[in-house]
Amino acid sequence: MASRIEQIIDEIEDYIDGCKTQAFAPSKIIVNRETMEELLNELRSKTPDEIKRYQKIISNKEAILADAQAKADAIIAQAQVKTDELVSEHEIMQQAYAQANEVVMIATKQAQEILDNATNDANNIRMGAMQYTDDILKNLESTISHAMDSSKARSEAYMSALQGFLDVVTTNRAELNPTVDLQEEQQPDTQEIQQPMPEQQ
Repeated sequence: MASRIEQIIDEIEDYIDGCKTQAFAPSKIIVNRETMEELLNELRSKTPDEIKRYQKIISNKEAILADAQAKADAIIAQAQVKTDELVSEHEIMQQAYAQANEVVMIATKQAQEILDNATNDANNIRMGAMQYTDDILKNLESTISHAMDSSKARSEAYMSALQGFLDVVTTNRAELNPTVDLQEEQQPDTQEIQQPMPEQQ
């Protein structure tokens, strides 16, 4: 709501706007002295009251601001206390989380070490078993090869001995009866004797 001083000022402005201008001087106007003096006197008389009212408003404003500042300070103090409590709880939670994470990391590391050791043991057992099996097969291969060589040598020696006996018999017959062609007679038998023996399974 406008004050009386503001109303008087508006009235003065309206009055001036309504006054007539002087001829050949548009910036100058003709005013009624009494009317202007009345307005100015009222303005002069109202000014102290308005000033006092404004001073009271300013004083009240300062009191309101002081009260608002006090309330704001109290709210800030309470907020600071609450913040400190929350920070303390947060730190406790952070410590709990850190300890939990440390436990999980230690357990994970131990589990990984156990798994690695088990994997290494399994690989070592597998390699040992493969080496053991290979050694057995190698020995078996050597034994079979040696047996084959020995069998072949004995067979050749046996055939050579038979051939020697056959030659002696043939020679003896030839000496007893020179007219008989013993070589042609004994050829089929010789061929049968010289045929290789079938391999035993």
